Amino acid sequence: MKNLIPSKVIERKIYLIRGHKVMMAKELASLYGVSTKRLNEQVKRNIKRFPDDFMFKLTSEEALMFQFGISSSRSQIATLKQGQNIKYLPYAFTEQGVAMLSSVLNSELAIQVNIAIMRAFVKLRQIISTHKELAHKLEDLEHKIEKHDTEIQSIFEAIRQLMAPPPAKHRVIKGFKPELTKIGTVPINAK
Repeated sequence: MKNLIPSKVIERKIYLIRGHKVMMAKELASLYGVSTKRLNEQVKRNIKRFPDDFMFKLTSEEALMFQFGISSSRSQIATLKQGQNIKYLPYAFTEQGVAMLSSVLNSELAIQVNIAIMRAFVKLRQIISTHKELAHKLEDLEHKIEKHDTEIQSIFEAIRQLMAPPPAKHRVIKGFKPELTKIGTVPINAK
């Protein structure tokens, strides 16, 4: 099965939409070797197996962004090129929805592809978990560095204070008291 579909191909077909990791019906149909119409027919025949947390329809804006990379903030007068209209909004399947597809599409190829897809979802979950752990460790390290920065700043401040020259003091000569004289008077000892 690993030779049938490389895991990297499957991983590139997993998207994050509305906070869920999903695969699109068109791409799943391609992997399963069936038409999108056939996949959608099987899903509609077994719709009770696909609650909202297993599968959902994209909105018009999401479909445009997914299919054509058109931003939702585009001009209101902008029109799509010929052939770029979306007749039916596509389905997005969560991991549980993809697992449920294996019971709806019951061919040997569908079973093998489903196993590969489930492995890709598990691998993606492990990667995300590793990234969360790394992010947490990085955050801890940043807090330590901030604490050390504060401590280093106080050390530098103490060194600056030690290096600064002492403040100038007013020199007072002991034993000398200047005589106070009044204007227009002559000291007694003066001749």
